[in-house]
This record gives sequence, structure tokens and C-alpha cells, in this order.
Amino acid sequence: MSISRNIEEILSRSSWIRRMFEEGSRLKAEYGAENVFDFSLGNPNLEPPGEFSRVLKETAASSQPGNHAYMPNTGYLETRGAIADFLTDEQGLFITSEDIVMTCGAAGALNVVLKTILNPQEEVITPAPYFVEYAFYVANHGGILKTAPTRSDFDIDIAAIEKQISGNTRAVLINSPNNPTGRIYTLKVLTDLADLLTKHSEKHQKTIYLISDEPYRKITFDNARVPGILGIYPNSIIVTSYSKDLSVPGERIGFLAANPYADHRDDLLPGFALANRILGYVNAPALMQRVISKLQGVSVDPGIYQKKRDLLCDALSDYGYSLKRPEGAFYLFPKTPIPDDVAFVKFLQEEHILTVPGSGFQGPGHFRIAFCVDDKTIMGALPGFKRTMEKFVTL
Repeated sequence: MSISRNIEEILSRSSWIRRMFEEGSRLKAEYGAENVFDFSLGNPNLEPPGEFSRVLKETAASSQPGNHAYMPNTGYLETRGAIADFLTDEQGLFITSEDIVMTCGAAGALNVVLKTILNPQEEVITPAPYFVEYAFYVANHGGILKTAPTRSDFDIDIAAIEKQISGNTRAVLINSPNNPTGRIYTLKVLTDLADLLTKHSEKHQKTIYLISDEPYRKITFDNARVPGILGIYPNSIIVTSYSKDLSVPGERIGFLAANPYADHRDDLLPGFALANRILGYVNAPALMQRVISKLQGVSVDPGIYQKKRDLLCDALSDYGYSLKRPEGAFYLFPKTPIPDDVAFVKFLQEEHILTVPGSGFQGPGHFRIAFCVDDKTIMGALPGFKRTMEKFVTL
């Protein structure tokens, strides 16, 4: 054996998203990229806002000494201060620069948090369907991911979460707007969740953290708003990135924000700084830190994604697909007309349409469409979506 058993096992059940992306590469090579309609990967197709390019050029042109040197593992003070000021307005809770740690994207932030809080075999609960990498991130740090099914509208089922809580529970991990469903969790359900975690923290004499993964916070539709968790539950932590709202996923820039009223704040913050270093991130990219410090509140236009959503939702509904219109992010999660979602996705492949089976997100009987693509791809795929559904409507 040339690699570890753990990595070998992960490879054997590796991400469906990547598998479909690779299948897309094969189909494009065989039939031409213009004849393949790839909805497999959540890679934003919008260019960054013009303000990003302007600030990037100005920042890169700066010749101040130390621009490319190490900084504190938590990031530049001025960057953390700018984010803290923005979060104070957004969350309705006074946040300071000390509560912020700059990270290599939301994935880096989540790994930093899990490294800091998890003991071996402690459990993290997440509503399902969920982003496929969560199980791997939790396992990275010796933890166990447990899932709780959501309601039919993909909202959190509080009773299902409670059934999974035990004396070994360390955190609940939520993602809103959600990947793959596009659901935004309501203030009511988040308040109920906070009450539940407070009750069980007291019952088990152990802090249960609420971690909110929020890279799609600014990609919302129909004037929907994402409630802020920091004002709802004291033992809460936000992990997020600028990948989606600034359309810069390749730049790997994000942050985590600890609730200033967390029970163990004085231990959490140095723990996060240490974990950022020893996981090998060391610090978030210096150039991007300086850039985003000047871009708080700047975002791509979510209305462009909303138009893509409506184009797809309206057409697929007409064709007979059953789906919930997403409130945010850029994914649809329709039901498959047959129980076997993997088989249905293969039928779509016959039309050169690449989607991801819901089973990969622990949402069997569904499939995910990432509509962060150009309109030409959407329009080109619609006849194939229709023909595929017609195979089952006529049975």
C-alpha cells in the first residue's frame, strides 16, 4: 500500500462533484465543449465586481516595505478591524478585531475551528442534505459527523437534531443559504435551535457550539435576508469566505468570527491562531487581506443569479420536475422522477447534461444543478432536460 488507509477510503467515496466534473472533461473532449452542459461544480461564472479589480491593482502597485512578509497568524489588524466593523452592523452585536481570524477561505476557517474544539471521537451534527466535504473536515480532526434529516422544505428539523445530541456532541454545523438546497434558515428555527443547544449544554455540562458556514450569505433572492447567529446564541462561530460574493474562489480568502460572549472566548481565540499556523495555513494571503479590507459590503449582483434561477425553475417546472425554488446560493435540488438518483443523473448524461446525484449530499432521490453558468449553457440544456423527463412521464 502506497498511501494511508484513511486517504484510500476517502478516495473510494470521494466527492460526486469532482467525479462529475471529471466526466465533463471527458465528454467535452469527445463531443466539444459547446455540446456539453456542465452544472456539476459551484464555480462562480460572474467576474468580480469592477471595484475589486481597481482595488487589486492599487494594492498590488503599493511598494511599502513588508507587503509580502509574515503577519500575525490571525491576520492584519486593519483587515480584521474592517471586518469587525462590518459584522457589528450586520449581526447587531459589537464585534472587535480580536474576534476575527483571517483564513484560507471558509474551508480553511472550518478546519481551524474543528481543530481547535474537537477531542477524538466527539461528534458534530449537521442537517442533511449537506456539503459533502463536511464529513472529511470533521474526520481530519478525529471527530465523527452525525446527520439529521431536514423537513420536506429543507428547513432544519429541531426534533431530528435533538435525537442526535448526546453527551459526546461538541457542535452543530449549519450552512445558510444551503448548498445543495438553497434554503435560508429562518430566525424562528435558528432561535429554536439556540434554545435546544442551550438546554443540552446545561444538561451535559458541556459547551455545544453552533458553527455557521456562510459563504453564500450575500447571494440571496427576492429580498430574502439571512439572520445573524451571533445575536441568537452566545456559543456561536461564523466561518465564511469571499469566494462567492466577490467571485474569487481561487484566491482562498475568508475569515472566522467568534462570538464575543462565548463561554471560553479567552481559550478559543489563541486556539484558532495556533490551529491556523500548525495546520499549515500559517496566515491568509497577504495581498487578498489588504484588498478585501477595502471591499466590505461589496458583492456581485445576486440579481443575475436570480434570473438564472428563474429561467431554470420555470422551465423545469413546466417539464414536470418537482422542486423547491431556492432562496439563496446558486443551486437547484429537484426531485428525481425515479428513486435511483444516480441512475437518473446518468440519463441526463446521455443528453450531455452534467449534474450531481443527491446521494452525494445525503439527499437521495434528488439531484443538484449548479446554475452559476452562462445563460447559453442553461438554454442549450433545456431541451435535454425535457427529453429526459419525457422518458419517465410516458412510462
